[in-house]
Amino acid sequence: MAFFEFKNVKIAGISAGVPKNIGNNLHPTEYDKVSSDYAPEDFVKTTGVLERRYSFELTTSDLCYAAAEKLIADLGWEKSEIEGIIFVSQTPDYILPATSCILQDRLGLSKECYTADISLGCSGWVYGLNIGASLVSSGGLKKVLVLCGDAKGRAKTAVRRLNPLFGSAGTVTALEYQEGAPAMQFHFGTDGSGFDAIITPDGGSRNPVTVNSFENYEFEGSETHRLAARMKGMDVFSFGITTAPKSVKKLGERYGFNYLDADYFVFHQANMKMNDMIAKKLKLPKEKVPSSMYHFGNTNGGSIPMTIVSELNGKIEDKETSFICCGFGVGLSWGTVAFKTNNVVISDLVEVSDEETDKVHVV
Repeated sequence: MAFFEFKNVKIAGISAGVPKNIGNNLHPTEYDKVSSDYAPEDFVKTTGVLERRYSFELTTSDLCYAAAEKLIADLGWEKSEIEGIIFVSQTPDYILPATSCILQDRLGLSKECYTADISLGCSGWVYGLNIGASLVSSGGLKKVLVLCGDAKGRAKTAVRRLNPLFGSAGTVTALEYQEGAPAMQFHFGTDGSGFDAIITPDGGSRNPVTVNSFENYEFEGSETHRLAARMKGMDVFSFGITTAPKSVKKLGERYGFNYLDADYFVFHQANMKMNDMIAKKLKLPKEKVPSSMYHFGNTNGGSIPMTIVSELNGKIEDKETSFICCGFGVGLSWGTVAFKTNNVVISDLVEVSDEETDKVHVV
């Protein structure tokens, strides 16, 4: 069973960066991929997504960089003190090298910095937090940044299309060693038999890019191509509403706490219908389940910290607050974490313009 507990790790702060460009699903533009199955009003009602942020220029690392600079300044940390970067994304800058290496240089961190990339989507922040906590808990590294999100797509096609469910975001979670900090407890699971439930078919070594990768075809009522992610909606829905509640309950049973006592439950922002059903299965009061979907959409792996920044800024900083967070999706994979914050820094949301894309690290 994949359970972990790490002590002496404090979440010092959380930040998020988003593009300035706002897409509105009630007023689709020429870039928006509109399904013939839904009128705009019905789509918003069903998914819970009115707006989302987008950019054809900014990468995930651009958004994470802006969020990191803001959080480091808000914390008053010296960059020389930061000893590790974990970058979690399925939209890296390049196939290689690792984007975390680029961010080490761009942020001006020490060359003694530990860096690593993790290719995970919806469950990614919980996995990144787990790895970051493991590095800090032993006292090996004193301060670590977990950067998580997804943004710019992998391919430029003749006709650009934006999925009305998904938004771009880059988040940063700052971890530091603190003797006696409350334990962070984790549960993880994987079901690789569902690997194709959410998949980008081409672009890896299994199916290298060819001219056919750019050809449009229809999948579940929407036009797509083989360098874009596609999803079996009903399979993912069934997986999410079943797996997430079970994982939350298993975590409580393993570590002997009543999950209902948590102050907040922050789930991956899949869609409102799915998340409402998860909350209902767990018998959670609505006020304990914040959501950022209405204004930011499904922001993939970064959706949990994105929700904390956008919905809980000004509400939790000066008091001890207990959280249970669960990410679930592409893989298929899932992860749940229970933790407490106290005197945490929640930075104001950073809006990034297209002109702020990184020009230095372009080849």
